[in-house]
Amino acid sequence: MSNEPRLSEAKQRLLDLQKHGTPPAAKTSDENQFARENPIPLSLAQEQVWRLEQTAGKLAPLHNESITIHRRGPCDTATLERALTEIVRRHEVLRTTFGVVNGNPVQLIHPPRQITLPADDLRRLPQSERESAALDLATQDARRPFALHHGPLFRARLVTLDDAQHRLYVTAHQSIVDGITVFNIFPRELTTLYESFAADRPSPLPELDVQYADFACWQRRTLTSDAIDAQLSYWRKQLPGEIPILSWPDPGKRPPRQTFRGAMYPFVLPRQLTQTLRELGQREGVTLFMILISGLASLLRKYTNQDHIIVGTLAPSGRKHAEFQRLIGYFLNPVPLRANLTGDPTFRSLLRQMREVIVGAISNDDVPIELIADRLGVTHDPSRNPFFTVALSLAPDVPQLPAGWSMTYMDVESGGARWDLYLEMSDRAEGMLGRAQYNPDLFTADAIRQTTEDLQRVLESAAANPERVLNAW
Repeated sequence: MSNEPRLSEAKQRLLDLQKHGTPPAAKTSDENQFARENPIPLSLAQEQVWRLEQTAGKLAPLHNESITIHRRGPCDTATLERALTEIVRRHEVLRTTFGVVNGNPVQLIHPPRQITLPADDLRRLPQSERESAALDLATQDARRPFALHHGPLFRARLVTLDDAQHRLYVTAHQSIVDGITVFNIFPRELTTLYESFAADRPSPLPELDVQYADFACWQRRTLTSDAIDAQLSYWRKQLPGEIPILSWPDPGKRPPRQTFRGAMYPFVLPRQLTQTLRELGQREGVTLFMILISGLASLLRKYTNQDHIIVGTLAPSGRKHAEFQRLIGYFLNPVPLRANLTGDPTFRSLLRQMREVIVGAISNDDVPIELIADRLGVTHDPSRNPFFTVALSLAPDVPQLPAGWSMTYMDVESGGARWDLYLEMSDRAEGMLGRAQYNPDLFTADAIRQTTEDLQRVLESAAANPERVLNAW
């Protein structure tokens, strides 16, 4: 066993929240703090997305997120529509659009509406053509931009492949959903409601005490200048001096301005490797996410020979309070994670370093990354994101759905990408599923395939011998 101290209970809850969406033990006591303002402001995370959308959204739909809900067995369209209608009623954010008042973006909440699903029956096609036809329909929806001022900001389409195989393709704008929304809350509520309504029972879901708009107002009130200054102090210490720019890919390939175009490459880390990495994490007192981040930083060091590597992730800044755990909404904030690889560190020493870096980042993730860049005097470069161009996240756990239901999320491309390369991982029983979302103006599909294979080799080497120095790989 490692001699490293275990994480404190508070820090472990933060990491559990990042992976699983597990709420902290206690709720805040003052219900009055959720009083709603008028006009309703955007949350800080929403505002980041909204501002980027004003320019980048005209180039590519980089904020469109898609999932697929699979139904095996009979599927009643009217019951499915009723379940979706109830979710939209429950969650105001799904019927929210954005306006501008006195130069500031605001949330505009619309009355509940009846959901009517576009339905496509592909049984008329030869069986060999149905899969590609279904994917074409889903891709068309995923690539179609959303109008933030008009809405709605999510759309769904039901596709029937045969009598017992149906798919609900759902695409939403990132300003109203996050990983816990799409991996946990939405599929769980949808299937629960469908099963209840199909059995002629009322909704078993309890009413929500607060809504996303209440969170946004609460966040604006509670994140005072003192709290912001305290977190900015952390980031100044974490990111001192000149910010290292990742020299990968070849700088000559980079357009003068970000194009935000995207493509997707799915891959899988073998089940045996994933299990070995879990065992490594148990021995070293680190999470699987920390191992993946350390592996990625090691690979980028190998590619660039740079001693300081910054990779990014999406921290669950808004979901640290129990009141917000059941809400659909966007609660994420990009944060930079700086790895110091000077000398000849071993993978074990890098793991220990990144454990502290990640815990610190999640503990100070309320300040928008654009504000951090501004206060730290980071020079604006229209060709890249501030701080990092490569990011990695580990998706939340998928809940156990009723028999006949399942969910996938790596099968539909939107055509947009926020970063040069974004690796989204999902820990499943069959292994670690990965989605590499990349900018085809910078990388070829073969280059991304090679990168994912190289990452697997790095992780295999780390699992086999964590005391091996990185320079020896």
